Amino acid sequence: MTRIAVLTPDPADKSYIGRWPEVLARLKATLETTGAEITPTPWSDHVEDASGLEGHDLILPVIAWGYHRDHARWLKACATWATAGLPIANPASVLGWNSDKTYLARLADKGVPIPPTRWSEAITQDQVDAAFAETGAPTLIIKPTVSAGAFRTLRLTPGQPLTEAPEGPAMIQPYLKSIETEGETSLLFFGGRFSHAVNKRPVPGDFRIQIQFGGLYTTVTPDAAAFALAEQVLAAVEEPLLYARIDLARDDAGAWVLMEAELIEPDFYLDHDSANGAGFAEAVRNRL
Repeated sequence: MTRIAVLTPDPADKSYIGRWPEVLARLKATLETTGAEITPTPWSDHVEDASGLEGHDLILPVIAWGYHRDHARWLKACATWATAGLPIANPASVLGWNSDKTYLARLADKGVPIPPTRWSEAITQDQVDAAFAETGAPTLIIKPTVSAGAFRTLRLTPGQPLTEAPEGPAMIQPYLKSIETEGETSLLFFGGRFSHAVNKRPVPGDFRIQIQFGGLYTTVTPDAAAFALAEQVLAAVEEPLLYARIDLARDDAGAWVLMEAELIEPDFYLDHDSANGAGFAEAVRNRL
């Protein structure tokens, strides 16, 4: 029988213990339509030695939540999997570089529009003050370059002190007001084919769109410009992708910009997929 391993959170990280089993159950039901046997296994069990993953026809890291909390070990694991030549999708190389948001700068170098971004090895108040002065932005967003789910993300206005600053490398961007009015739109692709799109808006008074902060999610049909940008992002990624979630928002001029290309463990929003994950199952079947 065909065997698929699904990488799950580190058991030592209790942050997601009440959430990921439900996601796994839904994913497993989708994957079992391929006729494969599905085996969940913590990503943290395979950092130094890939032998426990050998013998699987496909390895999916789609529930490897929390890798950002132990990034050095995650990068080590990606290197281990790459060296072992495991049939992992997305590729181990992608799992490495996509775990650090500095990849946005590389995509920007290829012509992908992103919000104006300043990069810092260690964020300081002086850097924040300079960003306000140079951009004229009324509000800034500061977040670690290695993060997930709005982890240690700050929204600051001029004169507001920098407290609880992200540790280590960080990024500074002007806050896009469209997040409050239009939200962020995510386009899902499986096997290079568009599947569905979801608009995500924060609750009034917040800027975080994640479901744990009360984000409001709606199925939408992306316009031609959004679709074109998503395809531009995919074309800029050199490695083959089994799945991708491209998160877009409008800048102050009304143009779409890339917020993130989620290529490791994105929520597929299958509850907003009219095909109930059939596109993902087909992409997996074609990959086997």
